Amino acid sequence: MENYKVYPVFDIEVDKAEGHKVFDKNGDEYLDLYGGHAVISIGHSHPRYVKAITEQVNKIGFYSNSVKMPLQDKLAKKLGELSGYEDYNLFLCNSGAEANENALKLASFKNGRKKIIAFKKGFHGRTSLAVAVTDSTKIQAAVNPSDHVLQFELGDIDGVKSALSQQDVACVIIEGIQGIGGIYEPSSEFMNELSEACQETGTVLISDEIQSGYGRSGKFFAHQHYGVKADLITVAKGMGNGFPIGGVLISPEFEAEFGQLGTTFGGNHLACAAGNAVLEVIEEESLMENASKVGSYLIEELSKINQVKEVRGKGLLIGADFDFAVKEIRGRLVKEYKIFTGAASNPNTLRLLPPMGISTKEVDTFITALKSVL
Repeated sequence: MENYKVYPVFDIEVDKAEGHKVFDKNGDEYLDLYGGHAVISIGHSHPRYVKAITEQVNKIGFYSNSVKMPLQDKLAKKLGELSGYEDYNLFLCNSGAEANENALKLASFKNGRKKIIAFKKGFHGRTSLAVAVTDSTKIQAAVNPSDHVLQFELGDIDGVKSALSQQDVACVIIEGIQGIGGIYEPSSEFMNELSEACQETGTVLISDEIQSGYGRSGKFFAHQHYGVKADLITVAKGMGNGFPIGGVLISPEFEAEFGQLGTTFGGNHLACAAGNAVLEVIEEESLMENASKVGSYLIEELSKINQVKEVRGKGLLIGADFDFAVKEIRGRLVKEYKIFTGAASNPNTLRLLPPMGISTKEVDTFITALKSVL
């Protein structure tokens, strides 16, 4: 049996990682400006993180959600404090797609409606409901019907308002900043009008913060840049710094009912140990502030390069557009300068999602290499 090929891969076998660097089996060092799809939030192999998981697995690694787990309560409390959503509840699961799947069902449970509003260039996961609201026919199979989904261009508030007033819409799902689509931000005006329209029509507003959340944008959640609150907020990726964990932050207006939500592995002891360590490091090392400062510097330096046509994003969630596909740029950065960067669904967009503790010195290393490649 062979490994099923699902991704194009670089011919590099990563053997270990530390901080903002990964090392191949030959000991060669690479600068990580991609963070494994924005998963590595606090840096690879952070001592606090490694210690927490090691100590926990020596006690107990897993038991079902049929027993009390103080680690879950600790995670929910600290997440509420750092995010500003202290009065919300937290449902823990295993991934971003699972978080979105449950959020979409919760919305329909609440108001009994059937339709969903989503946006062009959006990406929400590969499970049934999540893939239906994702703007990619490539990953939608015949068994993934999407006739209940209404898709609009990001910013089309008139279209959204019309649908909300005429259709049986359960919820609107929107990324705080679109990630895979190419780092596109909704405007503050659009987000505020959207929030108001949802409140007026009893429509649930879901903020997908799976890639844009956990401090990466300079605020805990990207939608907080626009001054709005969401009814449901989905998280994953940077939440576990590599350990699989996801969650849904749920407004106190939702009544919990036994049996509506469930998970075997979600919120297990190891996942919560990892999640608690991540929040502690984010707070103690001021990583949100660093993401804002270093991200602004990186955006400024990218904007000075003539071949870069547009730079989008906030904090360390950045997309740089060119007039040509970036595949060769990414390949040469890895081969010649040992720097990992990311791609987007737009082939001309270079996506940068480094660990949040990265320094301006490392940014300079990247900018010098990028200029040389260009």
